[in-house]
Amino acid sequence: MTTSSSEDARSEQPARDPHPYSPAFAIDGFVFVSGALSIDTEGKAVDGRTEALDAAIDRMTERLATAGGRLQNVVKLTYFVTDVTLREEANRQFERLFSEPRPARTFLEVSRLPYEATVEIDCIAHLAKGQ
Repeated sequence: MTTSSSEDARSEQPARDPHPYSPAFAIDGFVFVSGALSIDTEGKAVDGRTEALDAAIDRMTERLATAGGRLQNVVKLTYFVTDVTLREEANRQFERLFSEPRPARTFLEVSRLPYEATVEIDCIAHLAKGQ
């Protein structure tokens, strides 16, 4: 069976990202980073409390970097967790990652997250001029 040229063209197009949003969006010196889950680089949920928090920060930092940002540019984070008792571990992580003055932060418990993740973190960053 032969294929038409239009079928060949469709098969050569890259696959669409299944998510209908930007991982990070920069405008007027600010970067808005979509929620990053506590998953590994293969997309599997990370086990362990501290490990899950670190995985979510790692994924968020990767997204932030796509728009030219770094952790020191972060001015606001929101943590979404499936277990509010993660707050103390999140506080220790926050103190380890950010020096004074630390960014603003919101910490919320949610009933469920995609991919069976236990943590999701989003952020807003501000890029210095020339960065």
